[in-house]
Amino acid sequence: MNSTPSGPTTFGQLPPSTWPGERLGLPRVGPHSVGRVGRRIAALVIDWAIAVGLACLIWGYTLLNYDGFVVLGVFVLLQAVQLAAFGASIGHWLVGLRLITITGERAGLWRPIARSVLLGLAVPALVWDSDQRGFHDKIAGTVLIRR
Repeated sequence: MNSTPSGPTTFGQLPPSTWPGERLGLPRVGPHSVGRVGRRIAALVIDWAIAVGLACLIWGYTLLNYDGFVVLGVFVLLQAVQLAAFGASIGHWLVGLRLITITGERAGLWRPIARSVLLGLAVPALVWDSDQRGFHDKIAGTVLIRR
């Protein structure tokens, strides 16, 4: 008698998705589908611009001369607070995205904080799986979906 499992035993053993979110039970397109790259980048640009603006306003920087680490700190703080409170940053909201757990629930408090800190490190966000989730989302157990 064979005692080995017949199917995958870890998430890493699953075959790649046919479409982003398939393995998570999300639809291919439309509401509740995985937010695609274009929307995610647009949201990131909007949120970064807001962080630059706030850093300039609070610390007296100019748009051409500001401290990137201060802006990064503002960006990470804004991401964590907005995602925990509203499930979306301003950029996410404007492009029609929201953050949920992979089980479909609100992300709560710790997940947005962990995700935002990891996003600030950039590397986790640059490595994606076939569900278009970066390591920052995988570690936090979250996914950005269309509203």
